[in-house]
Amino acid sequence: MSFFLESFSAALRLVGSLDPELLTIVRVSLSVSCIATVFAALIGIPAGFAIAYGQLPGKRILITILNTLLALPTVVIGLFVYTFISRRGIFGPLDLLYTQKAMIIGQFILIVPLIAALTVAAVSRVDERYRKTAKTLGADTWQTALVVVREGRFGIGAAVISAFGRVISEIGISMMLGGNIKGFTRTMTTAMALEYDKGSFTLAVALGLVLMALSLGMNVLFNLVQGRSAR
Repeated sequence: MSFFLESFSAALRLVGSLDPELLTIVRVSLSVSCIATVFAALIGIPAGFAIAYGQLPGKRILITILNTLLALPTVVIGLFVYTFISRRGIFGPLDLLYTQKAMIIGQFILIVPLIAALTVAAVSRVDERYRKTAKTLGADTWQTALVVVREGRFGIGAAVISAFGRVISEIGISMMLGGNIKGFTRTMTTAMALEYDKGSFTLAVALGLVLMALSLGMNVLFNLVQGRSAR
């Protein structure tokens, strides 16, 4: 118990001192995860909406595939992307391996199915009467789509937040494609794994506290926005 308390207090002091190494790791994690989430949202939300309301052939098969991809291990995605961007891969000449761009690509692939699947669920729960009313009032396809998206905005927002939480806490893709390079591709999770292997728990615990604080902060902010909009 004393060992835990000592590590925890030392971690708090490290966070409070705004340690430069810790801040660099957090910055890299936030930068990579935010960019991956934004691009995934730009693709996943329209795709989810199209699957939910579009007259697509094999719609149930698409939804089944999306749900299956939700359980895809991060190391599988890391290995898949690695085969394409390694020196012997198709995109080898671009020198993407062990860069933040490679990590963004891997994380993007990881969460696009998640955002699309949750968007399908959110849009499908919107009352059909909203769409019918909009069409009755003369709304075109895009205007009708905006009405549906507006009604399902909280579910879609939750999908984006869930996706961000998924990528900022993953380790397989970051380790395989980023290489855990100090000051460049070292993220909170890969740094925590490294510090654990070294038997140094202070930085690992500090990063864990920051990671939990970020997740808590995003969820609290989302709930506040949701509560104000529901008034």
